[in-house]
Amino acid sequence: MDIPHQRLVYFQVTVEAGSVRRAAARLDIAPSAVSRQLSLIEAALEASLLERTRHGVQPTAVGEMLLDYCHRRRQLDHEFSEMLDAYQRLETGQITLQVGEGFVGDLIDTPLRAFSERYRGVRLKIDTGSTREIIDAVVEDEAHIGLMYHERVHPQLRFWHSSLQPLVVLMPPSHPLAEETAPVAMETLSRQPMAMWHVGHGVRQLVDEGFREAGLRPSIDIQTNSLAVLKHAVLSEINITLLPAFAAARELEHGLLVARHVDCPRFRQAQAHVVTRVGRRMPRAGLQLLRHLERWMRAFRCSPSD
Repeated sequence: MDIPHQRLVYFQVTVEAGSVRRAAARLDIAPSAVSRQLSLIEAALEASLLERTRHGVQPTAVGEMLLDYCHRRRQLDHEFSEMLDAYQRLETGQITLQVGEGFVGDLIDTPLRAFSERYRGVRLKIDTGSTREIIDAVVEDEAHIGLMYHERVHPQLRFWHSSLQPLVVLMPPSHPLAEETAPVAMETLSRQPMAMWHVGHGVRQLVDEGFREAGLRPSIDIQTNSLAVLKHAVLSEINITLLPAFAAARELEHGLLVARHVDCPRFRQAQAHVVTRVGRRMPRAGLQLLRHLERWMRAFRCSPSD
């Protein structure tokens, strides 16, 4: 059944008015025009809709069913209008993020709390993954937004914002290198026992590239896929590690860890990125969240010391 909405309006007004003539007066059209539209509906349904009585017209059994349909359709239209209005006011919807684990603390501490308080109806889904997993999730539309580190170009990614975030060496305050002010030499770093990501992780790839260019090999005692393991290994004074400063911002602010720059051009050029898929239309809430992340996350400020 495909009955134009305006014809249903003519039918409903006729039932409410009690006659075709009164319906035509309400609609400000000729009675013949109303009668013609009602006849078209009856032809489509192959049934009579109205019957004449001493008090005017009343719906037949089929007319009653159609009238109920009109009421329910109007209610659905109203509910859809309200949902659309709420969506456009950023009160509803779901945004999915795929992020590197190092971004999690920076992401949740302030930006997401403030965003969630302002847009309480917007649901957020957050998953962590490696650089490759983040790229795949964004490219395959499993995530609206990706937060990743080091990778700088990709033909299917739109880089909304990038910020220079050097890879730094993290150590406990008691470590002998903690008092140094000059960047740590790669040769010195190669002699330090380190906790490090597994091979294939974006940061590990960067570390391996830096040591390979220096003609050295890192001394890695612990390999893991967990940021918590890396930080606890350093906090326990077992190892040092290499991470962007924003990944340990809270520990650095409280003086639990110390960050030192490394004398390595590749480490100094590393960047953090906010990405989406090229050509994907972002929901309004997603665009607002992108701006929110750029404004509030430490990872996307001009420099790690800001």
